[in-house]
Amino acid sequence: MEARFNLFENELAAKFTKRFANTGLLIQQSTLPKSTQELVALRVSQINGCGWCVDAHAKEAAAAGETAVRLSLVAVWREATVFTEAERAALALAEEGTRLADAHTGVSDETWAQVREHYDDDRIAALVSLVAMVNAANRLAVIVHQRGGSYEPGMFAASAN
Repeated sequence: MEARFNLFENELAAKFTKRFANTGLLIQQSTLPKSTQELVALRVSQINGCGWCVDAHAKEAAAAGETAVRLSLVAVWREATVFTEAERAALALAEEGTRLADAHTGVSDETWAQVREHYDDDRIAALVSLVAMVNAANRLAVIVHQRGGSYEPGMFAASAN
């Protein structure tokens, strides 16, 4: 499957993606642990079937020191022993916040209580914003068939400012 449209070569799309990336910097610079950010972004991208984003987040996580075991188990985190309770709460929020149409309640009270138990208000703001941002990024990439495989860690860091 070939990409339908190059979001990085079109002037309007490039301006939008630069601003989108700048918004993402707020989340990256938050106190939410980088490992949690990448695990959540990876899981959301897996659910949405976004090859570009799965590629990017797996590589960014690995570059930041995440282990191959944890990266390979994030898709089945409920059946794995390698995630902390805080990470499990974040992954549950990521899944429920991504699969909004699958449950009339959206994010369950139980999941929200687990998130509140492990994160302060600033980290919750970053986590909720991250789930929303990654879902939006996934939609952009999936719509245009942006394929995974060519991402290099840090490749957009200089252009985001």
